[in-house]
Amino acid sequence: MNFDQSLIQDYWHLLCHRNELPQPGDYLRFETCIGDVVVFHDGNDLVVFDNRCPHRGALIYAGTHGNQAATCLYHGWTHSHGRMIVPHPENYRSCDLREAKLATFTTDWCGDFLFFSVTPRQQLYDQLSETAEILENISFNIGARADINAYVYDCYWPLAIENALEPDHISLIHPQTLSKLELEGGENIYHGLNSVWRAPVGNARLRKQLASLQRFFTIDYGYEGYMSVYLFPFTMLSSTYGFSYSLQNFFPRDARQDTTTFSSRLLVAPVRNEQAASTLSSFFSSTAQVNRKVFEEDHDVCKRVPRSAWSTQPLKFSSTSEAKIQHFRQSCRSHIEATNTLHQLHP
Repeated sequence: MNFDQSLIQDYWHLLCHRNELPQPGDYLRFETCIGDVVVFHDGNDLVVFDNRCPHRGALIYAGTHGNQAATCLYHGWTHSHGRMIVPHPENYRSCDLREAKLATFTTDWCGDFLFFSVTPRQQLYDQLSETAEILENISFNIGARADINAYVYDCYWPLAIENALEPDHISLIHPQTLSKLELEGGENIYHGLNSVWRAPVGNARLRKQLASLQRFFTIDYGYEGYMSVYLFPFTMLSSTYGFSYSLQNFFPRDARQDTTTFSSRLLVAPVRNEQAASTLSSFFSSTAQVNRKVFEEDHDVCKRVPRSAWSTQPLKFSSTSEAKIQHFRQSCRSHIEATNTLHQLHP
């Protein structure tokens, strides 16, 4: 098992917020180096499975998201309300159709955030450490999903993560988007494998405008500035003033091609009433467009960096604002060391 596969196997990964899939048939699909991972509202609950029909292994979903019954187009087998519905069951007298089930992954919740894992090394809250409280508070202050953006990053996933972990590039790569916030130095906080960056908004005019929007929301948690939460190994969650959150996944897709499945969802906070929703519609639309532009700008620079430029070793030339990168690489080294120890104990 290679480095990327072992990370997916051994850790919990944030997939979605409960309110992203409110209706039966809602689904999200992620391509990873161990195959597809689908989260699906089956009418009873959210189910996370490997996207394969238990009959002949055909893929059930082809899109990245939408609303569609979990019906295999090959022979019509359907998963609904916790069970498989098989057309013409009389033709399967020699089989025990009670054993026909989706291949599901292990799941757990942190607040209203759903995580999945394959064979986790530890319990979810142990992996999250003190970050769990932050995630719970965020999750209870999210009302709906306002935008979804998914495509393939033409780079190796740690390069995209490290780009998201440091602010030095913001003024050069995002001059008309993120740079306009004029973020101040801020502080880094570390919780086990995870890290948090909080930075005040330095642009006084934008700071005043953002503060004036607070009256339209019903939220009881949010940092009055820019906050970025990194969850080892593949997830970022960022926000300005807690009015919306960008949930980003960077799943390794194909190590041979050095590509990354990138997904960003704009999750918005609950608003006070319909009038507030009408007032904020253009704000959320603008936020979605800015987010998309930021990620396009990030992708454009990340694909210029070859995989050979990355390693788990500490940066040779490291600025103070790249401390989270050093922490990330240390986490990667710790994972490799622990994996090697396990292999020695259980060859």
